[in-house]
This record gives sequence, C-alpha cells and structure tokens, in this order.
Amino acid sequence: MTRLLDTTSPLDLEPLPDADVLHGAPRAGARALATFGTVEVGVWEMTDGTATDTEVDEVFVVISGSGSVTFDDGEVVELGPGVTVRLHAGDRTTWTVREPLRKVYVADA
Repeated sequence: MTRLLDTTSPLDLEPLPDADVLHGAPRAGARALATFGTVEVGVWEMTDGTATDTEVDEVFVVISGSGSVTFDDGEVVELGPGVTVRLHAGDRTTWTVREPLRKVYVADA
C-alpha cells in the first residue's frame, strides 16, 4: 500500500486556451493523487502569466511559487507557500502567476 503521495515531480504542462489568457503564455497541468467517492485530491501547477478560469468547489494549499487570484467581486488573495484558499463552484477568477505556482487541491470531482 502506497502512503506517500508525490507532489514534487514534474507535471505535463499544456498551454491554456487562448480565450482564457490575458498576459504571457501560461501553461498548466494537474495530476490526481487520490479519490474518495466524488472528492479528488491532486496537485496542480501554472507557469508565469495571467489567465481567467471558472472554478469548481475546491480547497487548496499553495506549496510553491507566488501570484494572486482575483475574484469577480474584487477580492484579491495573494498566493505563496502555505496559503490556503476556498473556491466555490462557478466563481470567476483571474490568476496572475509571478513564479510557477504549485498547489495541492481537494475538489469535488
């Protein structure tokens, strides 16, 4: 039985859709680490740039990098190692990544 979940190995990163990119040429990727019923635990990474997204129900903890996430209501959360954020399904967000950002997430799959 494997008990160690790998959150540090490289991910396969893909360009984000042009319609979502506001600045730069960010790439992103994710890997599921475990599932529990309808809940997925995984690791996600985005490279430098700015892009929009529509969120799912999720809680995440940043494990490396820096940036910010801006919500449509104007709230801005600065992101860095140890920061924990709750996203709600349907939230419209803008991600600005200054240093490749990696997070561990728990989301409704």
